[in-house]
Amino acid sequence: MKTFSTLAIPDPADLCFGQALKPLTTRRGLRLGGGLVYPELNFTLPPMLVNAETMPEVRQHYREIISAATKRAVELEAPGLVVEFETLPPMTEQPEWGIELTTILAEGLEQSHEKHGLKSVLRLTPNDTREMERPPRMRDGALFEAMLRTFEGGAAAGAELLSIESVGGKEVHDDALMMGDIRAVMFALCVLGVRDMRFLWTELGKVATAHGVHSAGDTACGFANTAMVLAEQRMIPRVFAAVVRAISAVRSLVAYECGAVGPGKDCGYENPILKAITGLPMAMEGKTAACAHLSAVGNIAAATCDTWSNESVQNIKLLAGMAPTCFLEQLIYDCRLMNEALADGPDGALRFRQWMVRSDARLDPQAFVLAPESVVAIARSIVESPDHYQAGRAAGLTAIRLIREAHAGEGVKLAPREVPWLDRMEQALTGLPTDESGFIDQMLGEVDTTKFRVEDYGL
Repeated sequence: MKTFSTLAIPDPADLCFGQALKPLTTRRGLRLGGGLVYPELNFTLPPMLVNAETMPEVRQHYREIISAATKRAVELEAPGLVVEFETLPPMTEQPEWGIELTTILAEGLEQSHEKHGLKSVLRLTPNDTREMERPPRMRDGALFEAMLRTFEGGAAAGAELLSIESVGGKEVHDDALMMGDIRAVMFALCVLGVRDMRFLWTELGKVATAHGVHSAGDTACGFANTAMVLAEQRMIPRVFAAVVRAISAVRSLVAYECGAVGPGKDCGYENPILKAITGLPMAMEGKTAACAHLSAVGNIAAATCDTWSNESVQNIKLLAGMAPTCFLEQLIYDCRLMNEALADGPDGALRFRQWMVRSDARLDPQAFVLAPESVVAIARSIVESPDHYQAGRAAGLTAIRLIREAHAGEGVKLAPREVPWLDRMEQALTGLPTDESGFIDQMLGEVDTTKFRVEDYGL
């Protein structure tokens, strides 16, 4: 496994959209992080069942989506296109369905490349079906094997980027969020999550190597994005969600320690921290993801992106056309603007980045921790820590310090009822055992161990 002991991008001024220290070049010549921001289209089916009887209709949906999307990308002269296929559970439980749909999308991209020269790449993101069993079987069983077969077949069918929204540790994390328990968050992300990521991304690295494709990256979607959505619904404090986001970067980093090369998955809002650490390209989503969830980070999320995504939009009819095509148009125009800023040189790009950051950062702590200065500080606390446990603790404490200092200087707005949570979380994190083994012993006596298989996490 790789280790990251220094920052690839230590200066916040160098952490910018469209520019990664280590760009990734795809088969058709897209250079992700090499000076341009590319649109990354994400889509799903309209409300419908997915089964053997409906598969003909499902296939037609995907044929129409990719045909319309590539047509619009050509019409708007997009310099390139990233397409993400997130499978639905039946498509992973029945790997032949997911593989067949991957083939349809890959063929559509190839046809557009041959006919119009459209540079493109396909990302495959099978959903993590392991959690469909209770308690989940994380390292074996029918669901795990079917998920691996989906990856294998999809890579062979033309998917060049492999990603997943993995769920190891979610068995504990969901309760931790609802209880506002930052200690249990630490256990879920930096003990259980880290161990599952190491196992899973070692396996995915084998798949990628066997098929000559790329391990792209994971996301803490089921963890930090769940916190973000709950905070938006006023169910948990926003400062709590912001600190969870910082800690979640430790878990997501493991994919890159296992050899992932980016671009990190779009819904990983912790990706700017990972970009600062690794120098690898990252996908991001923000205002154009409102079709899937609301957030307080609509502009700032684009400040460091290398591909710009819309999250998952249903294939439904809007006035202008089908929703995926309409959202792709929005992405293309956003990318045009960012690329024009890049074309104006470092000063132009930095000015535009500053506008995106300032428009969000002071209004919500979740946005504030994504500002480049905050990102680099959190990233530095992670790489200077001796292990994942200490890194999670350091990331959380750094986020708390930054938010407290900014609030005192009127650099970020906090609701009065949220301010005491900073002290509460700080006391909990500073009171943790100094070593991981002591922390594990402590937490195994507190969490509900019937909700997860202890042996699946090597504990």
